[in-house]
Amino acid sequence: MTDQTLEIGGVAIAPGQKQRLEIPVAQLPTSTTISLPVVVINGQFTGPRLWLSAAIHGDEINGVEIIRQILGKIQAKYLYGSIIAVPVVNVFGFIEQSRYLPDRRDLNRSFPGSPQGSLASRLAHLFMTEIVNHSTHGIDLHTAAQPRINLPQIRANLLDRETYRCAQAFSAPLMIHATTRDGSLRQAASKQGIPVLLYEAGEACRFDAQGIEIGVRGILQVMELLEMYAHPLTEEMPLSSLEIEKTKWIRASRSGLLHLDVNLGDTIEKKQLLGLITDAFGETKAKIRSPAQGVVIGRVQNPLVNQGDAIVHLAFVKNEGCAQK
Repeated sequence: MTDQTLEIGGVAIAPGQKQRLEIPVAQLPTSTTISLPVVVINGQFTGPRLWLSAAIHGDEINGVEIIRQILGKIQAKYLYGSIIAVPVVNVFGFIEQSRYLPDRRDLNRSFPGSPQGSLASRLAHLFMTEIVNHSTHGIDLHTAAQPRINLPQIRANLLDRETYRCAQAFSAPLMIHATTRDGSLRQAASKQGIPVLLYEAGEACRFDAQGIEIGVRGILQVMELLEMYAHPLTEEMPLSSLEIEKTKWIRASRSGLLHLDVNLGDTIEKKQLLGLITDAFGETKAKIRSPAQGVVIGRVQNPLVNQGDAIVHLAFVKNEGCAQK
């Protein structure tokens, strides 16, 4: 047993306790306080501290349901370490069904933030101070941005040994070695030496049953890898992920109405016909062909496209592991 009490947002959570917190973020013009909702399960025994976050982009709601299901499965008396869960990071965007904050900034380009900066910067700083700084590992849950949809996938630094182990344990259909974007949560946490997985599945403003199921199972499998629970959390053996070397968006050669003939998960051959772009009268059309062999991991949902729009996301499978084994 551990005597390590976890203090978050000025609240002490003793070992063996589950606590719901509301950490104040800012006030609306109506003087209504907007808070960061946090659920902490502080285990009965010493172990890793895993943060789970969703809805950094407020319209990406799959992760909200994933975290809800995870919290319903974990009991503090069997837990080694802690779960620090933030099901809705961008409360402002979540309410408005918007990717952004009221200042039109992207929260996931605002880390590590500043206590004296913009609203996005202040929220990012609060999250780093109260959540990331208390964690040893992190899993950040996303969907595709509107109007796209993604095949369930893990994006992570697969060159880092511990991150690679966690990505393998998660066993999403794909794991992609992805460099971090400036200002992202994953970049800020990685600079502090914290292994972070970014899970992408489905589309904005929608629940995706398959993506949610894979996300729940993946988090439980990571917890089992980290030996965080006294009892088995999953019954099935983890599946193998396809390891992706690189990805490429195929873009519209002209504006018009898109008629795609491929779906998520399809294996595509080089020069294969993916679909057509026509005008509204059917008088002109342009064929879309794949520049290479790959797997469809994302696609646009809106058939109305402009020249240069990203329409199909292809992944190229890696032949050899890219991490030190």
